[in-house]
Amino acid sequence: MSVSFATSTEPADRLKNPTTESATVPSDERKRRTAELIAEAAACEGEERQVLLDQVILLNIPVAHALASRYRNRGQPPEELEQVACLALTKAVRAYDPARGDDLLVFAVPSILGELKRYFRDSTWTVRPPRRIQELRPQLNEAEAELTQRLGRPPRPSEIAEAVGCTTDDVLEAIECGTCASPDSLQDTPPGEPGFAWIDRLPTEDLGFQRAEAVAVLGPACRRLKGRDRQILHMRFYEQKTQQQIAEELGVTQVQVSRLLHRILADLRRSITGAARQTSAA
Repeated sequence: MSVSFATSTEPADRLKNPTTESATVPSDERKRRTAELIAEAAACEGEERQVLLDQVILLNIPVAHALASRYRNRGQPPEELEQVACLALTKAVRAYDPARGDDLLVFAVPSILGELKRYFRDSTWTVRPPRRIQELRPQLNEAEAELTQRLGRPPRPSEIAEAVGCTTDDVLEAIECGTCASPDSLQDTPPGEPGFAWIDRLPTEDLGFQRAEAVAVLGPACRRLKGRDRQILHMRFYEQKTQQQIAEELGVTQVQVSRLLHRILADLRRSITGAARQTSAA
């Protein structure tokens, strides 16, 4: 995600280096200059108005970055959070109505915080839990920190649930969802089990099950074949003889063996599919 801002040489007297200078502008001065630029933009149209609004955005980028910094250390790159905040600031500046007042941040700050929360809610989950659990987790974190300080120990789930006003099951579910945003790697070792990775718990494919299924399906069908047909199948698929070797043993030609195999396999196919239809009909 990236945000680009149009600039021009016309406002250079106001903000010669907006990227660095705006970070050192006092809040009162930022508020005053923002109000002046918005008032000028309200009296302009087209490209001139857009240039003024771009200067408002550049002037308030440090505010967006400061709001984004509140969400650091939550598994997301700081640069990504800053981009989300800057995009929200851009939308807020362009949607702001000066008739609501001369303080842009009264309107922009809630918009930026809402966009950051929406980003975490919708874009950062690898495995997305239910919405109610997503919304509950910040409340649980605040309650847990407060109770830990007050009780002098980690609070029990029941105590957190009572403080927040939810059920203990909801607290436990929210705790279990703690790794949904950044799941453990299959190569990681579970706590308390050194040398035993999650991937070691995955089941392996047992080819014996496939063979058992084939025997269960083919067995009855093969028993319905004539003795000579079963003999040909045994020589071809168990003894791994070629069609020519089978022909020499039976005293027929290789072409006849090929036709016999084609017919036997067709009989088996009809027998199996017929049994399957009977089973599904029952």
